[in-house]
Amino acid sequence: QVQLVESGGGSVEAGGSLRLSCATSGLRMDGYYCMAWFRQAPGKEREGVAQVTTGGTVTGYGDSVKGRFTASVDDSRATLYLQMSGLKPEDTAQYYCALRSRSCISSYVLPATFFEIWGQGTQVTVSS
Repeated sequence: QVQLVESGGGSVEAGGSLRLSCATSGLRMDGYYCMAWFRQAPGKEREGVAQVTTGGTVTGYGDSVKGRFTASVDDSRATLYLQMSGLKPEDTAQYYCALRSRSCISSYVLPATFFEIWGQGTQVTVSS
């Protein structure tokens, strides 16, 4: 059974940085998956942040984070990362990693409904 566990959230001041991690377990090493970061602020819809293949190719970023956030996957494909820099108060949200058991098929972050497995989320709070 595939599981995703996020960590690394916290509270920072505007302009600061955080690195989120998403540890995976149960993935087939010969499989080819699509992974993504999403975020959801209170009262708002879930928003795609970044999408990356388990081969390490980033296939898309949300417009609001381009140039500030960087997604990556470690060589073992066991952990997905999100390096966040230049954080703004509007980045405050619960951040989730998600996995799709098929290829990413797009050059943008797929809608949340395309992803089958989700982590529990980690909170990021950015103060002004």
